[in-house]
Amino acid sequence: MSERAPAARIGVPTRTARIGVDVGGTFTDLVLHDPRRDLVHTGKLLTTPGDPSAAIIAGVVRLLREVGMHPADLHSVVHGTTLIANTIIERTGATVGLLATDGFRDSIEIGRETRYDLYDLFLDPPPTLVPRHRRLEVPERISADGEVLLALDEDAVARAARQLVEQEGCEALAIAFMHSYRAPAHEQRAAAIVRGLYPDLPLSLSAEVAPEIREFERSSTACANAYVQPLMRRYLDRLETLLGKIGFAGRLFVMLSGGGITTVREAKAFPIRLIESGPAAGAMAAAFLARLAGLDRVVSFDMGGTTAKMCLVEDGTPDHKFDFEAGRVRRFQKGSGLPLKVSVVDMIEIGAGGGSLAHVDPGSGLMKVGPRSAGADPGPVCYGRGGTQPTVTDADLVLGRLDPAYFLGGEMTLDPDSVRRAFSGTISVRIGVDVETAALGVQRIVDEMMAAATRMHLAEKGKDPRKYTLIAFGGAGPVHAHNLARLLKVGKVVVPLGAGVASALGFLVAPPATDMVTSYVTRLERADWHHINALFAGMRDRGCQLLSEAGADPARIAYRPSAEMRHVGQGFEIPVPLPGLNLSADDLPGIRAAFFDTYRLRFGRTMEEAPIEVLSWRLGCVAPGLDIRLGREAPADGADPEAARRGSRKVLFETHGWQECAVYDRYKLPVGARFTGPALIEERESTCVVGPDAVVSVDAIRNLVVELR
Repeated sequence: MSERAPAARIGVPTRTARIGVDVGGTFTDLVLHDPRRDLVHTGKLLTTPGDPSAAIIAGVVRLLREVGMHPADLHSVVHGTTLIANTIIERTGATVGLLATDGFRDSIEIGRETRYDLYDLFLDPPPTLVPRHRRLEVPERISADGEVLLALDEDAVARAARQLVEQEGCEALAIAFMHSYRAPAHEQRAAAIVRGLYPDLPLSLSAEVAPEIREFERSSTACANAYVQPLMRRYLDRLETLLGKIGFAGRLFVMLSGGGITTVREAKAFPIRLIESGPAAGAMAAAFLARLAGLDRVVSFDMGGTTAKMCLVEDGTPDHKFDFEAGRVRRFQKGSGLPLKVSVVDMIEIGAGGGSLAHVDPGSGLMKVGPRSAGADPGPVCYGRGGTQPTVTDADLVLGRLDPAYFLGGEMTLDPDSVRRAFSGTISVRIGVDVETAALGVQRIVDEMMAAATRMHLAEKGKDPRKYTLIAFGGAGPVHAHNLARLLKVGKVVVPLGAGVASALGFLVAPPATDMVTSYVTRLERADWHHINALFAGMRDRGCQLLSEAGADPARIAYRPSAEMRHVGQGFEIPVPLPGLNLSADDLPGIRAAFFDTYRLRFGRTMEEAPIEVLSWRLGCVAPGLDIRLGREAPADGADPEAARRGSRKVLFETHGWQECAVYDRYKLPVGARFTGPALIEERESTCVVGPDAVVSVDAIRNLVVELR
């Protein structure tokens, strides 16, 4: 990515510049794009965990100063955050109360009455966000068909609200009544009563947050939304205020977990939809880069300072799903977390980042890595900020993968001596090996963890990793990509220019988008198509209004209808694409065929004689994202990489021992350059490590293409 700003082009409108900001657990990454000057510029600095907005403001000011711009020149800032996920994991959210239908206050604690581990007699259930004494019942009842069986007791609503706010000190309320997805009138009336008493109290209505069938999941999502709503309001208000103080007069946008861009207003109303906001940006960046490179089957590999994220990207689109588990009691155990009905990019996330801590398990005597991370404060031992326990980054330094004098382009100097002392004192002596072997063990453990997680993620989808290309980014991704590809038997790795901050690029290329859903349960052959078309019309109007607020042209919004379908009697459904927004009985054969095709792809068989039912109707609303021109260059004459060579360094490889590696300056490598490993290609935010069994070339958009032999 460009390091200096070219001259402005005459006749191009001003205020076109945008900045994407990704706040990670260790680093805050920024990418600035200004089409007026044909400029892409990057930045990276340590995250400020106590106040993430401090690093954002410092990064924006610095980035603009480096390219000679003022905050008033910015059109917009697009932001993603892990604040929501961290709040739920750490249980640091608001004091929340719940209004539930009489007799159903315990539904969020009873859940599905299943055990996530059948053989553990002492397992801990996922703790609810709202304890029983703050869950109050209100007389009312609506049937599954939307019929009012018992009118809402409005006096009971007022009494319950007063008790929760004035006696229990609730900072936010969730309202989740039976079958409100079918008829939300009682929830809406209860909300009006509460707002009449407490106009500024944050409210989360289940029929607005997650208007879908399944009482437990809908109520859980509403409670989680209320739990993080006051915090998110304060955070976004503070961020907007701080941006205004430095002279920013543009708009602040936020990324959704599904990979779309939304407004601050929407983010404040439904913050739970941002729970995977940060990680989703990486997948959107990988999808963008895959389209540019003409790759139709890609595994996105984003390894930062705290976690590693893997996502399947096919035909330029990341996989999506419409449910998510947050705050798991056991990190990788399905069913041990809070179920949420939100649209998310379907990825696997594991505690394997540059800051993941290595330790010797006192019980087994075995070395383990993660999931705990050193984060930004104190950070890895080599940062010299007070860390004492070795991390993955420390191991990479010992093995020669990182240049202690060129970390962050020389902005940070790493301390290899303190790392060796830390390894020797905490790991090497305890397991009886030298420092280099211990560091190699850390690398082996973390790479095997990531490979195993990736294999499982792809296997669950019926995919073979050998048929895919690995796109590697994040500060630690290019360091570990070659070894991960070798373990997965992937033949090609692509590393984009500016890989260390590629997630921030994802914020700029992601389109304004949202997903709408309404539950209406019906047998397919008995469907009321007039009612279904009315549902789609309402979702289309709401989606168009929201995306228009986010700056989209209503005429260019694309609508993608689908339905959650299953055979009658089955417990779970699958998403099936629909042929249009105006459906009729004439579409039945095509809808049935689409269901069987999807079912066969998922389960390898069909049951064409079994009746089909639909539970929910979905509408994806997507406007075109802004295109960032990374440029295509013809190969330079000769394309000799030697001009980019800056020396050599010894690196320890597990399969080849110590090897003398050529070190290249990433910014000086010409398009068309080709060379063999072992090699190190260094840029400001990351280092690409290439083993002896690979050939490297630089493609037309300056990607490194590593082919394993």
